[in-house]
Amino acid sequence: MDKKQVDTPVTESADEALQHIVDGFRRFRKEVFPQQEELFKKLAHEQTPRAMFITCADSRIVPELITQTNPGDLFVTRNVGNVVPPYGQMMGGVSTAIEFAVMALNVHHIIICGHSDCGAMKAVLNPESLERMPTVKAWLRHSEVAKTVVAENCGCVDHTTLGVLTKENVLAQLDHLRTHPSVAAKIASGQLFVHGWVYDIETSEIVAYDAELGEFRSIDEGPVPLATPRARYRHD
Repeated sequence: MDKKQVDTPVTESADEALQHIVDGFRRFRKEVFPQQEELFKKLAHEQTPRAMFITCADSRIVPELITQTNPGDLFVTRNVGNVVPPYGQMMGGVSTAIEFAVMALNVHHIIICGHSDCGAMKAVLNPESLERMPTVKAWLRHSEVAKTVVAENCGCVDHTTLGVLTKENVLAQLDHLRTHPSVAAKIASGQLFVHGWVYDIETSEIVAYDAELGEFRSIDEGPVPLATPRARYRHD
């Protein structure tokens, strides 16, 4: 089999994938955009998102679909493992987005959302799988604290470890989030609320961390759980 025969199916597959995306854009422009044209005219000049949504880059997670929100409702940041580096470390895209969301857009809610079957969390449990991905390995060091918490406290059986780690990672990133000065100041004054969610791909269930109870519970049961510490100052 010559090289041309080997390469052709791969090239065709790549072409088909791109065409699918382009066709989707065309359907959006012809069918969806006209129905929401007034909304897009408004969004052309301003954005006032209701919340910042920090989640995983996993292709199966679509924040606007899961929350049934419109363009302009969510200020979304995505990365491998829904990581938030502590303030002062790796001052890049995530830190910049947080500061902009809090200080410029004045969002009142930040949601950190993990998910089931997370490849990043699997990698944290099996670091040898990252030997050929040094950048990913360095990035996921921000999840090591969650791994240590699980290892020293959980006593998990193998099939439950991933789920427990996913939740602990969300809590670890919430801790990191609160090291950002803009976030800490707004939380202290009761102007910002933070939330820790985990989304189950198979069932669509979302559980959220309840700081009062110290546990995750379904957002379908009672008031939406808050992961926010009590405000110490008030700005009336």
